[in-house]
Amino acid sequence: MYIKFIFNTIVLVFLSIVSANCQKTNAKPNFILIVADDLGFADLSLNGSKQIATPNIDRLAEEGVNFSQGYVSAPVCSPSRAGLLTGRYGVSFGHDNNIGGNQPGFDPQFLGLPLTETTIATRLHKLGYVTGIIGKWHLGYEPQFHPLKRGFDEFWGYTGGGHDYFVALPDGKGYKAPIECNYKTPQAITYITDDKGDECVDFITRHKKEPFFLFASFNAPHAPMQATEADLELFKNIKNEKRRKYCAMVHRLDINVGRILKTVEKEGLSKNTLIVFISDNGGPVDSNASINAPFNGQKGILLEGGIHVPFIMKWMGKLPAGKTYTNPVISLDFAATFYELAGGKITDDVKLDGVNLIPFILGDNADKPHEAFNWKFTISAAIREGDWKLIRLPDRFPMLYNLANDISEQNDLAFENLDRTKAMLKTLGNWDVHLPHPVFLEGYVWKARQLDLYDRKYPLVQPE
Repeated sequence: MYIKFIFNTIVLVFLSIVSANCQKTNAKPNFILIVADDLGFADLSLNGSKQIATPNIDRLAEEGVNFSQGYVSAPVCSPSRAGLLTGRYGVSFGHDNNIGGNQPGFDPQFLGLPLTETTIATRLHKLGYVTGIIGKWHLGYEPQFHPLKRGFDEFWGYTGGGHDYFVALPDGKGYKAPIECNYKTPQAITYITDDKGDECVDFITRHKKEPFFLFASFNAPHAPMQATEADLELFKNIKNEKRRKYCAMVHRLDINVGRILKTVEKEGLSKNTLIVFISDNGGPVDSNASINAPFNGQKGILLEGGIHVPFIMKWMGKLPAGKTYTNPVISLDFAATFYELAGGKITDDVKLDGVNLIPFILGDNADKPHEAFNWKFTISAAIREGDWKLIRLPDRFPMLYNLANDISEQNDLAFENLDRTKAMLKTLGNWDVHLPHPVFLEGYVWKARQLDLYDRKYPLVQPE
């Protein structure tokens, strides 16, 4: 009996070890979505910056995949994030404006990400994930739009579109609103980029034993332009005060990206965690001194500078290190990628405009992820087919560029290629007229400002 007991015990221990190893091998991957806010494409050393060193963001690309033609679905914060979190074009459900104050004639109860839409947080939560957002929301202020009602289990941050970097007041409004948190009493902020880094590290550490989705939603380098004195000192050689503050803010963002990477490695999660880095739109050159070179344009418009952004994925052992993927991709692809990797199945009830990028990166699918993209934002619309891109505005003939030969969009070829111009304009128009009405609008004053941005001159080379 004693020998039989020992034998059975050994068998049970052995089976437990095998089971544990199988569970570990088959564990669902974690997802960390790191989003910068208003980051200029050129303002990473990865992309040639001579003023700002970003070794941690660079390392993501060195150890993962850098997408040289990565796009977002809108050129401003809120509709871009709506697309990012739903995996669908925001214009397909009426979210094609930025969220500001409610406009006359509109119901404020609809001023947010429509309740008809399902976020990737909701989808992953149903698949057994713990979901958390640290930082900026900007998808609705009313209770029904709150992140805790849109699939997130944990929230540390603010529902607005920006925040002061040093001050949060208990009764504050706008950029000085209090920090919300549902899992502890939030600490007084020090420098909000560092505080977000603290919370991201804490989230990863607390949930390391279960599958998790972390939306690390930074507001750096979005206005207000505020940096620590120590970081400003690092860039004292830059004479332009706004540019100096901007560089310091990007530097601090990079440090906190590094803290996230270090925590993933320290907790032994590198081989089971897909990490994504992106900016929600191009840099607003006119307001935060960012640079989108070699792209023309900026935040708020559909030239490349407004929608062509840093776009990186890292997954140790699963994705090739140091690979540059050259086919066009879009931020809508993240939701589809996360969902399928987590075990979800695309059905008629799961509406996603993006695709799972993993088979394309690995070469299992030799096709391009997308043959064309469409954009619409308030006064403007655009379509990209292959290397050709057409932009439609209300006060001029459409503009046509060949991005393969003219990435800076300097040579309008519309009149030299009239048949192509007419065909693309018709395709864009047919798509446009089948879109639903916007469920809310931003202030009308922004329309003239956006139009003006198309006529400005933008830096197309890196500053020394």
